[in-house]
Amino acid sequence: MRYFCGVDIGASAAKLVIIDEAGRPAATALRRSGVDYAETAARCLQEALAAAGIAKQQVRACVSTGYGRDNVPWADARRTEIACHGRGAWFHFRKKMTVIDIGAQDSKIIHLDDQGRRTGFKMNRKCAAGTGAFLEEIALRLDLPVSALNGLAERSTREVALGSFCTVFTATEILARIRAGEKVQDIVKGAFRSVVKRILEMDTVDGALVMTGGVVAHNPLLVALAGEAFAARVLVPPDPQHAGAFGAALEALEIALSK
Repeated sequence: MRYFCGVDIGASAAKLVIIDEAGRPAATALRRSGVDYAETAARCLQEALAAAGIAKQQVRACVSTGYGRDNVPWADARRTEIACHGRGAWFHFRKKMTVIDIGAQDSKIIHLDDQGRRTGFKMNRKCAAGTGAFLEEIALRLDLPVSALNGLAERSTREVALGSFCTVFTATEILARIRAGEKVQDIVKGAFRSVVKRILEMDTVDGALVMTGGVVAHNPLLVALAGEAFAARVLVPPDPQHAGAFGAALEALEIALSK
């Protein structure tokens, strides 16, 4: 059996997926990206190989993607996050779609036609609002682990509207809300709504709405709020945090088959 690898080195987390010849995931790995992307990628590979019970020699091709894709020396090719998230989403939902990926430092909106061809995309790179970094800052200001945000927001009974989109200004506004006696869960839900509003400003949805990324994986309420905002049913692929790495692995499979 031959295997194929995709590694997505994001600004915050590194994700790796190994698939078989049918495109079925054999193993995954997830680590903080840290400061040595090459070392992190190597550790992810070893972890995934051990989990799958296979040797490195059985991995016939590897594609890297993400912020640190140029720092994976053993990758056979490199692809953009746009290409890989689109490819990963298309594997699961073979229809015309708009893919929204919420990452740690940026958000991406990718349009695919009914053949899986990319017809356009937009990225939010100018500000951390609408990204995972925004939620991390909110958690820091509230002295909470990021993992606690979704559970808190789900218990909200009166959402607090946040007027600022900028991460710095919103953090200041949150402190004012706390002094005013607002409940933490209502503030957090307001922060989720702020993320969705920022994404809503980026582009429209054409076709099915698909969401990927670590923020999507850990915050189902945010997904529900996005569905409300876009007036659409949201499709989420299995393991959305690894969607980019999975798409990269599918790219590696295509490279190997073309030889």
